[in-house]
Amino acid sequence: MNIHWSNYSVPLWFGFIQAWIYAFLFWKRAYQNSRLSDFLFGLVLMGMAFNIWEYMLGFSGIEILWKELNFFPRTFGMAFAPLCYFYFKSQVDKDFRFSKGDIVYFLPFIINTVYHVTVFSMGQDFIKTVEKNFHGPFYIPQIEFFTEIGLNTFFIYKCLNLYRQYREWTKTQFSDTETVSFKWFRNFLIVLIIMFVVYLLKMIIISVYQLDFKQDWWDNVVGVVLIYYVSITGYAQVQPKRGLVFKEEEFKPDATQKEKFNESELETWKSKILKLMQDEKLYLQPELNLSDIANRLKTNISILSGVINNAFGKNFNDFVNEYRVREFQERIQLPENRNITLLGVAFDCGFNSKATFNRSFKKFTGKSPKEFLDV
Repeated sequence: MNIHWSNYSVPLWFGFIQAWIYAFLFWKRAYQNSRLSDFLFGLVLMGMAFNIWEYMLGFSGIEILWKELNFFPRTFGMAFAPLCYFYFKSQVDKDFRFSKGDIVYFLPFIINTVYHVTVFSMGQDFIKTVEKNFHGPFYIPQIEFFTEIGLNTFFIYKCLNLYRQYREWTKTQFSDTETVSFKWFRNFLIVLIIMFVVYLLKMIIISVYQLDFKQDWWDNVVGVVLIYYVSITGYAQVQPKRGLVFKEEEFKPDATQKEKFNESELETWKSKILKLMQDEKLYLQPELNLSDIANRLKTNISILSGVINNAFGKNFNDFVNEYRVREFQERIQLPENRNITLLGVAFDCGFNSKATFNRSFKKFTGKSPKEFLDV
């Protein structure tokens, strides 16, 4: 078998091989760390590889997909979008496992795959008959296309909503959200949206201008670039030291919490929290989170979050970082700290990143740290 190397085929081969190499690296890490999210992301990369292999083989002069494997499923298709969603879920919840109900999200893919494999198994003559008398006349390709578009739209929305709720949840649980913000999530969401938009643009352009095989090749190059980006960046993404346990279905933002506290209970809890923060200065611990305080007070994080929201009118992140800002304002005035940088003093006060420090200081004082010192 001769492979035709050209400007069209070589970039796609590079992307295809890159995806598989990193898929195996993710699967290896998944086995070593018992991490479902890495296993799922390996499948995501595998799906991205199959998104470009039709054009890769076509430009390489390999016609197996159009001859021996005609009508056999060629891509993850309808399974790709839900796979990305469940990857997100497993990243923000270390305890996530698939349930029987989750299979409903993969039913379109299963039905479509069974249909294609069944027809394929009957031989090429049967395939030609089905394509002529059923597949084409009943608009099956169009149904498959719009089903995939609908699934992509639905799961991109679910991913965006999951990311938005996760970001809100981190503010109720952690004093430093930078280490658990997973900006990688946002970036990967952007990648998914780019893939979706490029695919739609390609289909619209093809339908309007009737482009040939070479002219509609460009979206595969975009796919290669995205494969390199998500594989390298995703593998380098630092995982939180403490496993995250975000339950999307159980999350209630502070603004909608239904916990009811009578005035006496609220004052009792408020006094306990203030005493703990002032006497032991827990806010000086950079990785302080809600469960740490809940354990000290022998209560659960749901009650504690509700108390902080109702008694202090703010989420946990703002509650702790306001203490740190006040500590910074006191310490920066001390003579012994004159030769220490602003960031050095901030880190001594419990902040764990420059971005969090600057944002919190501006929020609670209305000034930047430098402006505060210049007054």
